[in-house]
Amino acid sequence: RLFYEPVTTPCGHTFCLKCLERCLDHNPKCPLCKEGLSECLAMRKYCKTVLMEELIARYLPEELTERRKIYEEEIAELSNLNKNVPIFVCTMAYPTVPCPLHIFEPCYRLMIRRCMETGTKQFGMCISDPVKGFADYGCILEIRNVEFFADGRSVVDSIGKRRFKVIQHSQRDGYNTADIEYIEDQKVQGQEYAALLVLHDSVYDQAYMWFNSLKQALKSRILSHFGPMPAKDPDPQSNPNGPAWCWWVLAVLPLENRAQLPFLAMKSLKDRLNGIRRVLT
Repeated sequence: RLFYEPVTTPCGHTFCLKCLERCLDHNPKCPLCKEGLSECLAMRKYCKTVLMEELIARYLPEELTERRKIYEEEIAELSNLNKNVPIFVCTMAYPTVPCPLHIFEPCYRLMIRRCMETGTKQFGMCISDPVKGFADYGCILEIRNVEFFADGRSVVDSIGKRRFKVIQHSQRDGYNTADIEYIEDQKVQGQEYAALLVLHDSVYDQAYMWFNSLKQALKSRILSHFGPMPAKDPDPQSNPNGPAWCWWVLAVLPLENRAQLPFLAMKSLKDRLNGIRRVLT
């Protein structure tokens, strides 16, 4: 392929920006001379080769147009948040709950970078599955901030947004992807809604008392990681994912991932509240 967004390393070698970044995911050295490029990795600033860009634009305009078209098509495909959504296989994630991540594997370095480049800043989180590779249900995470280190690692500050069901499992460039459909709670009305309000308030109070009964050291760790317990919702059906406090409680309860997964898949707030009540009892 023709050079696209050519950059020159401190050691004097020129590469496509995306090609260089892919190489540095695996080894923090120049692909040609093997000189260390840790400073480039830490700063994430590359020197664009203006002369090379001008020469290509002047003498190879048709090839450059075609190359740009290919790049834009790739970005459009990567921006689709229903088809081939990038999946991070690691831990349970919930809507509205913070999920800090330490990124060190080359495939996930690429995945996070693409999420930032496309502007979606979103990817799916699923727990592992021994047969399929990752579970059939997960949560979309939105990146709030990324802190890079000189060796290529990064710490990602993300927060849960929406739940989804996996329609098809697949892979792309070393990381997992999936075609997904989003999940929302089914609303109820009339007497069912009145009963739901009573149940909602009761389980909230039970969860609040449980948290306050914990030892201070444990409460402090929970608060530093997840923040305070969200307030009770005046209308528990106002959010398609249900009340934020439910997900906060599920995140801090000492449950195995496999026991937590059914809560993520539930479309009934009543069933979710009853499940939380059984765990707290």
